[in-house]
Amino acid sequence: MKRKNISIAFLSIALFLGSCTKDILEEEPRGVFTPEFFSTELGVQGGLTYLYQNLRNVYGFAYFINHGETGTDEYCAAQSADNNFYDLDLTGEGNLRPESGFSIGRLWGNAFPAINTASGIIENAAAVGLNESLIAEAKFFRAFNYFMLVQTYGGVPLDLGSGELAFNSSAVRTSVRNTVPEVYTKAIIPDLIDAANDLPDNPRLTGTVTKNVARLFLAKAYLTYGWWLENPNGIPTYPDAPRTDPNGNDPSYYFQQAYNAAVAGINDPGPYRLLDYFYDVHLATNDRHAEMMLYADRTEESQIYNGADLQFSGENNSDGSPGPNTAVWMVTSNYTTISVDGVAAVQREAAQSYGRPWTRMAPSINVFTDIFAEKSLDSRYDGTFVTSYRGNWDKGGDTTPTLTAANGMEIAPGDAVVSFLDDYNPAVDYSVNGGNIGGGQIPGRSDYVINLNEINRRFYPGLWKLGTYRTDNAGGLGSPNGAITRPFPIAKYSEFYLVAAEAAVKGASGSYTARQLINVIRARAGMWRFDNGEQQERMEDNSAAMMAATPAVIDIDFVLAERSREYFGEGVRWYDLVRTQKWTEYASSYQIAGTDATNHTPETKERNIQPFHYLRPIPQDQIDDLNMSEADKAAYQNPGY
Repeated sequence: MKRKNISIAFLSIALFLGSCTKDILEEEPRGVFTPEFFSTELGVQGGLTYLYQNLRNVYGFAYFINHGETGTDEYCAAQSADNNFYDLDLTGEGNLRPESGFSIGRLWGNAFPAINTASGIIENAAAVGLNESLIAEAKFFRAFNYFMLVQTYGGVPLDLGSGELAFNSSAVRTSVRNTVPEVYTKAIIPDLIDAANDLPDNPRLTGTVTKNVARLFLAKAYLTYGWWLENPNGIPTYPDAPRTDPNGNDPSYYFQQAYNAAVAGINDPGPYRLLDYFYDVHLATNDRHAEMMLYADRTEESQIYNGADLQFSGENNSDGSPGPNTAVWMVTSNYTTISVDGVAAVQREAAQSYGRPWTRMAPSINVFTDIFAEKSLDSRYDGTFVTSYRGNWDKGGDTTPTLTAANGMEIAPGDAVVSFLDDYNPAVDYSVNGGNIGGGQIPGRSDYVINLNEINRRFYPGLWKLGTYRTDNAGGLGSPNGAITRPFPIAKYSEFYLVAAEAAVKGASGSYTARQLINVIRARAGMWRFDNGEQQERMEDNSAAMMAATPAVIDIDFVLAERSREYFGEGVRWYDLVRTQKWTEYASSYQIAGTDATNHTPETKERNIQPFHYLRPIPQDQIDDLNMSEADKAAYQNPGY
C-alpha cells in the first residue's frame, strides 16, 4: 500500500482511499494522492472510507485500552506490565509524563489527520455534487475526533494551518491551542447538530453513521461540556479560560440539552434497539447487531481489509504500521500455565474465553466486591468476565480422555479446570496449588477454585466480552496469536438511557425520570438466557427484582456504577471519571494480591492522582516537531508535565 503524508507540523494527512460497495465499506489501496483529489467524487468517497478505517488505529489498539482503563477503579497494572502501564497506574512505580509512549499519544497522532481529512471533504463535497448526508458524515467525524481530543488533552488547535476548521495542505510547524469552550462551541456542537439534522435514519452501508449516532454524541458532548462548565471540584483547565460559555449558557442549559438529545434518540430509535439479553450484546457470533451503533470494524475474510495479520500480530503490524485489534490480550491472565497431571489442560485457543495472554492489566478486587457485587440476579458480571477456564487439551492434540484434578476427581475436555467463585468461601484450601496457578479446592468440586477477593496480578478473570472469535479453527485451537477480527465497540444504543439519566441527576427534566431510565437498563440486566460461567442454558427473568432494588433517588454514583457494569473494560472508564470529576474519589487506592500465582493476600496500593492528571500530557515528540521557541513549546504542554 502506498501512502503520501503531507506534513503539517505534528499533524499529517494520511489518506487511505477506497470505494464503497452497496453493502459494506470496502477499502481499496490506491496510488499517490494529492489534496486536489478531494475535488473528485472518488476522492471524497475515499476520504470518508479513511475516516472509518482510522477508527481502527485507536479503538482496539492495545495501549489505548490502557489509557482508558489503567489507573481507574476498573484496572491496575498486572504481572507483565511495563512502564506504559505503571505510568498510568500512578502508584509511584512509574511516572506519567509526555514521553509515556503509545498510551497517551495514539489518539493525538490519529485524530488530527482525520480532522483535516474531514475538513477537506466538507470543503469539496458540495463542489463535486455530493449530497448533504455525505457531508454530514464528515462533519460527524470532525466533531467526534475533536470531542475525543478535548476530553483527553483540554483545548486543542482549530487552525491546522489554513484557518479555523479549514482544510490544510501545506507544511506548517507552528500551532496555537484554542480553549475548551471554543472547541465545543465552534467545532463539536455545531458539527454534531448539522450531522444529526442531515444524516439519514438508516446507515447507507453496514456500520456507517446515522442521525441517531450523531444524536448520541451530541448528547454526550452537551453532558460533558455541562460538567466542564460546572467544575464541581475545581479541576484546572488548559489553556487557561474562564469556566463560562461564549453563548452565555449555564451548565443547567447543557444538561437539559443532553437530556433532550438523548430522549430524542430513545423515542426515535431508527434501526437501533436494546437487545433482549446483555449476554447477546457481546456474544461474538452476534456481532454488528442492532444495539451497536458505532464500531471499529474488522474482518476474518481478508488480511488487507482486516488491517492486521490473521496468523500472528504484535503491538503493531509487521511493517510497523498501526492497526491490530489486540486490546483484550492486555487484560488476559496467563491461563496457559494451568497444568493438571502434567498436562497443559487449558491451552491458548482462538475462542472468546481464551486468546493470547499478555497479562498487562488486572481488574482490582473492588470490581468484584463493589461494582459487580450482585452476581445472581444481574447477568452483567457473567456476561462480562471469563469465570471458568475449561479443559481444551484435546483440541491441542492430546488424546488423554480424563485428568485427575481437585479432590482426586476426574475432569474431561470441556469441564472447568479453574473457576472463580461468585460468593466468598472461607473454606478454600490454597495449599494444593491447584492447576499450578495457585488454585484452591473445596469438598465436592473437581475444579480448582479462587475467591474473587483473593485474586492476584498473575491470575484473574479475563474479559470475555471483547474476546477472540474465529470461524476457521476447524475443531482445533485455531490461530490465537492472530489479531482479533471482531469489531471493537465505540457506541451502543444503551448509552442513550444512561446519558439521559445522568443529565436528569444534574437537574434536567422531561418525560422520564432518572430512575425510569436506569431501570430500563437494569431490567434487561436481569434477563438471563445462558450462564457463561457454567456454560449452560439459564432461562431466568430477574428484571422485577433488579428494578425493585434500584434506589428511589438516583445519584451520580449510582449512574457511574451502572455505566461500569454496562461498559466495563471498553476503554471509557477514565473518561467517565474525569467528566464527573470522581476519579480521585473512586480510584485513589485499590486492592489486589501480588504477582505470584500462589499469593492470595491482598495488598492496598495508593495512587497519587493530582488535579493536573485530569488532562493527559501532549506527546513530547509532537511538541519537539514544532518550529517554535522553547518557551512557546513549554507553554504548549499541559501544566504539571
